Amino acid sequence: MHNDVTATGHAARIATVDALLPAPLPFEVHDDATLLSAQVGDTTAAGLATSTELGPDSSQSIWRALTEHRLEVQLAGPDPAAGLDALLTRWDEHLSTIARPGDPECSAVVSRPSRDTAGVTEMLRHGFAPVGVIAVRPAQRMAASGPTTTPGVCIRHATPDDLETAVHLMLELQRYDAQFGRVTVRPGIDELVGKELLRLLERPEPQVWIAELYGQALGLAVLQMPDETAWIQHRVAASRIGYLSSLAVAEAARSAGVGTALAAHAHQVFDEAGADVVLLHTAVLNPRSTPFWYAQGYRPLWTGWQRRPAVR
Repeated sequence: MHNDVTATGHAARIATVDALLPAPLPFEVHDDATLLSAQVGDTTAAGLATSTELGPDSSQSIWRALTEHRLEVQLAGPDPAAGLDALLTRWDEHLSTIARPGDPECSAVVSRPSRDTAGVTEMLRHGFAPVGVIAVRPAQRMAASGPTTTPGVCIRHATPDDLETAVHLMLELQRYDAQFGRVTVRPGIDELVGKELLRLLERPEPQVWIAELYGQALGLAVLQMPDETAWIQHRVAASRIGYLSSLAVAEAARSAGVGTALAAHAHQVFDEAGADVVLLHTAVLNPRSTPFWYAQGYRPLWTGWQRRPAVR
């Protein structure tokens, strides 16, 4: 079975699924990756399996297990669901040789195009759950009408003097999101969040914004401009990408229009920077953020499926 043949068939299939998906290329196997393949009749499947490890003091450890096994998937042929099923079985066999059973700090992760629904049943059968989404909002998109912005909301650049408030808002958000599988609240999370926010606030023109309501800071938005988003550019067919890292609103101010005002301001900043699209991550099961972002003009582009522990 040839990886490039599967990639070609996969690319042709994906092109009909979502115009904002980038054209996939054949997998390149590096020293730390394993190429897996499976075939069911005329259907072929290829998977690139990789593993990465982080220390608990890494800022990225908040967003994932310390050991993360990932599988990139390409499917071609008349029965992609059967191909995925066979490929996941091959990956399970591979994981059983390298992962410790029952380790909660070891996860198996597959990212799939959200509109490519072939194989959803197979993902569930193999013990995966949809945990996160990369959502996309094309530039200048009109959002659905949301809560009326509360009079008195003022949005301004954050400064280092706002660090304590920013940390409080971010921690409140992350502890709420930890219920839904995307965030791990670790010992020392206050320090990790504080260091990252201070680094951003000390930049010459920080893209960190505070929403004040009658002088009280109740909301926070963190943006990455198009010259900072090369790390996620491979996820979307666009040249200039904005990324909305975080938007947090104090619990007491939710449903009051503070979040809507912050989102509208962020989109104006991205539009002025010439972003073709804006991306963000959201937790699938979050009953607040998911409907909020879709009301702001976003839609699912990639769905992140996770099994944790990776091997039960």
